[in-house]
Amino acid sequence: MEGTLRGLDRAMTQAELARSITKELGQKLSQAYLSQIESGQRPHLTNKTRTLLARFFKVHPGYLVDDPEGFTQELASPVRTLEDRLDLWLIQGAERFGRDKELRRALLATARHPNSRDCLVLLHGILETPELAERLLQVLRPEMQAQETGAGERAAKRNRTRRSS
Repeated sequence: MEGTLRGLDRAMTQAELARSITKELGQKLSQAYLSQIESGQRPHLTNKTRTLLARFFKVHPGYLVDDPEGFTQELASPVRTLEDRLDLWLIQGAERFGRDKELRRALLATARHPNSRDCLVLLHGILETPELAERLLQVLRPEMQAQETGAGERAAKRNRTRRSS
């Protein structure tokens, strides 16, 4: 399919694919490695390889594991390609900040959403509206509000104690 999309009347060879990846992305993947992947000798891709191939083929990294439901060989629309690149960026961010479990979950949930771009535009709207983010956190995460209220009450008590001394 990639050969057809690139103006060839046939599929690309592994050697052509390796050269194109190096030329277009500046990173190397050997023909031998591609052969191992294609033959099933290397059934599990490293994250680096999966990300590189996803960038080259302009698909979501999950496409390289199994054909997703509704898969077609037609060219993606520019909007879908943008959405896929955004999802890939979010997934890479989740991997990069993997130690922060809450942030990782938020990034992955956004990437999995059918319209991740709208999620980020909505987030912008929330942050641009004065005090809305804080109010939403109070509703969605009441335990944080209780912690903040407790800390505020302790600070007020310390101030009262200092003034009376």
